[in-house]
Amino acid sequence: MNLLLSNDDGIFSLGIRTLANTLADAGHQITVVCPDRERSATGHGLTLHKPIRAELVETIFHPAIKAWACSGTPSDCVKLALGALLEQPPDMVLSGINHGSNLGTDVLYSGTVSAAMEGAIEGIPSIAFSLTSFAAQDFQPAANFAKTLVQQFGKNPLPEAVLLNVNVPAVPQEAIAGVMMTRQGLRRYVDQFEQRTDPRGKTYYWLAGELVQDVPQPSVELLVTTAQGSRILDSAWLNSLPTDVQAIRGNHITITPLQFNLTCASGLAHLRDWQLEL
Repeated sequence: MNLLLSNDDGIFSLGIRTLANTLADAGHQITVVCPDRERSATGHGLTLHKPIRAELVETIFHPAIKAWACSGTPSDCVKLALGALLEQPPDMVLSGINHGSNLGTDVLYSGTVSAAMEGAIEGIPSIAFSLTSFAAQDFQPAANFAKTLVQQFGKNPLPEAVLLNVNVPAVPQEAIAGVMMTRQGLRRYVDQFEQRTDPRGKTYYWLAGELVQDVPQPSVELLVTTAQGSRILDSAWLNSLPTDVQAIRGNHITITPLQFNLTCASGLAHLRDWQLEL
């Protein structure tokens, strides 16, 4: 398959190198377009008010891989690749492997997820991969699973463009308990701003949020939009699934399908009964 890879940890990160080389060794055609430095937690930001530059990187990847270092955000990287660097659209867009988890509401801030989401917006099936530890250095189990998942896509393509958010526990391959399909959980932080003073006597603030994992998960309804129209999935079945936050605690790989349509189906149903007049 023809695969476009990006990330938010930067072109020199171990995660992207392990993912790209593993997939190239499996026979896939790989193009890498990544930020030239770490751009974590940039969300879906785009560069609009200054030029974007891209330079070929020829030394750190498998010889068959064509790699570019881009001055922009993760979303810029995918946009640039699709609009200027690639001669034809890829079969898939892959992002990662991120150094750290992207669970629950993390996906709203994640540059890793946003790079993959850019592919989904363009109608290309996309996957975001994250290793759930900032300290771990063994990305190979996650890369091995990425290879398996890409093969599954080749045999059973999804009926519509979709983003899969995949989190892999940072444990040895043999300690992974299995794979679980999950819904997006709720991962809340208590923001703590530490006030400091720089050498010139000026005040600045450093964000250091404390993670609160055990947040009650509300029931949800999911509005799915396809070329044939919109429909609401069965909420009882949906709410019976574990969340990604819950499943990762048991050392399961979690796969959560995401979409860029953020419409709240239950909110629409509630608003339908409002009497609004100008």
